[in-house]
Amino acid sequence: MLPDGGRLDLVHHDGEFVIRAEHYDLMTSRAHGSEAAMLALALPDPPRAARVLIGGLGMGYTLGAALEQLSEEACVVVSELLPEIIEWNRGPLAPLAGRPLDDPRTEVAVGDVAELIADSEARFDAILLDVDNGPKDFTQRDNERLYTPAGLRAARRALRPGGALAVWSVGGDRSFERSLRAAGFEASTHQVAAHRGRGSRYLVFVGRRR
Repeated sequence: MLPDGGRLDLVHHDGEFVIRAEHYDLMTSRAHGSEAAMLALALPDPPRAARVLIGGLGMGYTLGAALEQLSEEACVVVSELLPEIIEWNRGPLAPLAGRPLDDPRTEVAVGDVAELIADSEARFDAILLDVDNGPKDFTQRDNERLYTPAGLRAARRALRPGGALAVWSVGGDRSFERSLRAAGFEASTHQVAAHRGRGSRYLVFVGRRR
């Protein structure tokens, strides 16, 4: 169930999984290449003991890709608001991304990623936000605070020097770069394919702390 009381369902049809909220498809197992690119863009040369925060578990693709790029000394904290998403990732969705929740480097935090960020200072080498369709298109209205000036400043405080914030977006408006710069980041925008270099093109905004 969604925080506003709406219905959340996992649908399996013709080999494809879909997480659906009130008849709206939130995510699908068909297209996931862009999520997998997030850590590579934010942290192309991760330190051995890197600590990464992922906001939004989804179907586990962002988490799985991050673990593939990190050493055995690294740690990935994944913050997920909805317990059902975590349950499905331990069950029918687990094989999709290689069972990343079973990896000993993974820590699961059930709750609002905005609160976890606000409570952190110089804690993470990268923060990957994959909780919405973009910084102006919210799956949950409360997520808006992540992208406000105060929310972006909190993210910058939560990063270690040289660390980076990456924000996934379905595309469109690139003006979010200006918001990142106003919060003290070095900002860039990257276009990535939905699936293995093919299909729709999405955006990943990167803000780097210096």
